[in-house]
Amino acid sequence: MKRTSEVKSEPSGVAWTRTLVAELPGPEREFIVNGPTHRKIGALAAGIRRLGTTREKDRNFLCLCSENKTLVAAALLAALSGGPRLVFPYAFSRQAVADVLKTMPVSRVLADGPGDFPPEVETIFPDMLDQADLQPRHFIDADDPFLMLFTGGSTGAPKVWAKTPRNMIEEARYMCTTFGITAEDVFLATVPPQHIYGLLFSVLVPLIASARVLEGIYVFPREILKAAAESGATILVSVPACYRVMKGDFLKRHHLRMAFSSAGALDAADADYFRAKTDLDINEIYGSTETGGVAVRCRGRDGDTLTALDPVEWRIEDGRLQVRSPFISPSLPRNEAGFFVTADRAEKDGQGRFFLRGRADDVVKIGGKRVDLVEIQEKIRKIDGVRDALAVLLPREKGRPTDLAALVVTEVDPAELRRELGAMVEPYAVPRRFVAVDRIPMTATGKVDRAAIHEILKSGKS
Repeated sequence: MKRTSEVKSEPSGVAWTRTLVAELPGPEREFIVNGPTHRKIGALAAGIRRLGTTREKDRNFLCLCSENKTLVAAALLAALSGGPRLVFPYAFSRQAVADVLKTMPVSRVLADGPGDFPPEVETIFPDMLDQADLQPRHFIDADDPFLMLFTGGSTGAPKVWAKTPRNMIEEARYMCTTFGITAEDVFLATVPPQHIYGLLFSVLVPLIASARVLEGIYVFPREILKAAAESGATILVSVPACYRVMKGDFLKRHHLRMAFSSAGALDAADADYFRAKTDLDINEIYGSTETGGVAVRCRGRDGDTLTALDPVEWRIEDGRLQVRSPFISPSLPRNEAGFFVTADRAEKDGQGRFFLRGRADDVVKIGGKRVDLVEIQEKIRKIDGVRDALAVLLPREKGRPTDLAALVVTEVDPAELRRELGAMVEPYAVPRRFVAVDRIPMTATGKVDRAAIHEILKSGKS
């Protein structure tokens, strides 16, 4: 794609974004392994850019409903060069898009093909775009929100987090430098690119590093390892649920030189197994959509302690972790010192690092007594025959106090589970219901699927 010379009089933030685009690799460089090149990304970006306007007050919003990494990269580039701002829904369902429409002035959806979208939005497909060489003459400011990420659709009202070019690109650049990611790397991801972890590690990081990515989103253990063996993938981007099911004799390193995990705490035993089979210590990234990356740990080196990323300042007050960094969404409230107070409980380790001690809302009151849900599910997991467990709070019903329930991946009888757990905790901390399941329901991004759990608890037998 063609470059334009920097205009000396433009604001420094605009020059910052322009420089980023100028750093992208040559047009013939592959972005997708054996697939679209950066020229294709530029052509798609030119078409997407024409859907908007360069005038700031008139820039509209475009809802992107696609897991196609080439299209996602093109949409990001279009937004950076003055095209429509992007909205990524938490899912591509009719309800998810309807939730977007309630919050954002979206008039168009860009999708791979026809879908069940609300009738009031215009749906556009890639072959409808007016593709051409991208020759942008306008770039947005580095601190101008250009990306809106929706989260929490299964747990109530969705939340939307604004992200600026500086938020996203500073983090992607930092990851490239810190982990030594180069143009020789090939990314294999098990997470979709419309959520922040997948967006960073399967689109933005490889884009900035001139690395290549596999187009597919691989989910099943043998499918993941087969793709790794056949593609020469060097970096695996996955989530704790995938690392758990990859435990088997079939697990091999192949060409991998690095592995990442995010979207939840990685079980120490799963990390140990992966390291024993591949000689790779998984880089576990702690963060959220709203904060961006906060800290990292490798279980083999760090145990349970987390080390803050270099640009992140942190402190702990009243047991809650507070953070301040260039990755934080401008939508987040900050205290007088400029720190965002997270929902995570934390504790210093005395050596400049910290432990996570669960979320503030994981500590609940049962019969007036404090119960830590994370502690309960960890104790259930220690019972012989239990492969996984999740402790949850049952919805409050009229005239009856709130109770606990537990989803357990096991063949052990519920009565035996109650007896074993009762020997470890106080009676009030023993779940009223134990529901046996084949697996703990997870979303595509590796988060616990609260909507599915609610359905199980409505119909499951204890």
